[in-house]
Amino acid sequence: MPEQVSRRAAMSCLLLLAVPAGGAPAVGSPVLPPELRSLWPDGVVVRRGARSTVAGHRTPPSVLDEVARHADTAAQRVSGVLGTSVRPLVVVPASAREAADLAGVARLDGLAAVADGGRVIVVPEAYAMLNLTGKSVVLTHELTHVAAGTDGVPPWLREGFADYVGYRDAGLPVPVAAAELAAEVRAGRLQKALPGPEAFAVDGRDPGRLARAYQEAWLACRFLADRFGERTLVRLYRDARTAGVDRALAPLGLSVATLTARWRAYVRHQFA
Repeated sequence: MPEQVSRRAAMSCLLLLAVPAGGAPAVGSPVLPPELRSLWPDGVVVRRGARSTVAGHRTPPSVLDEVARHADTAAQRVSGVLGTSVRPLVVVPASAREAADLAGVARLDGLAAVADGGRVIVVPEAYAMLNLTGKSVVLTHELTHVAAGTDGVPPWLREGFADYVGYRDAGLPVPVAAAELAAEVRAGRLQKALPGPEAFAVDGRDPGRLARAYQEAWLACRFLADRFGERTLVRLYRDARTAGVDRALAPLGLSVATLTARWRAYVRHQFA
């Protein structure tokens, strides 16, 4: 169901992490990394895809195989945009409680998984609620974070770029993937600024605003790709990490203010 895809944004990042090439064992390697060998004393079930490694605890092998397939697809999509080889490492515990224990937190309400160092800890109950498209979008989104890096990047660019890659090959029309934002715009409401850190806060007070923040950020990056090309968007992202977003935008004749104005017009056009 399409609405299950947009639910990913409403549940924050639904974090899934991966290890870039060289960080995980090669496919078919008989040696498990130490962090996998020591996960669960009573046994670890490992499945390998073409690019991914998935480790599970008291999890049906069929579930691990499905996660590996989605991780393989996500890695291929991220590599296609970034030109960077990615080999996901995903951990699937037996329950949400076990996932929280592994992550060292009290609870993981509303998350399908959580980033934890060089691995992904899946929250199995929440992850299972997503449809196939949603799982693919989530994995691709988070693999983008890992492969592209996030340091020094404002939230709208960080999350928008990850969603750009996540939705790029999903085959979803913009009004479907951004249903919450579409309703807001058609009601005559649109934010005057690109979403800041507060818009992405996971506090449960306004899930609708959280969903719209992701969608606003996505469409800002989609506008940049549509207007200047995907390679320019990728270069802008990398430049923003090293030199800041203002300097990254300058070669395009943009500032954050002018980008915001053009983004608002672009959003209105998408839902006209």
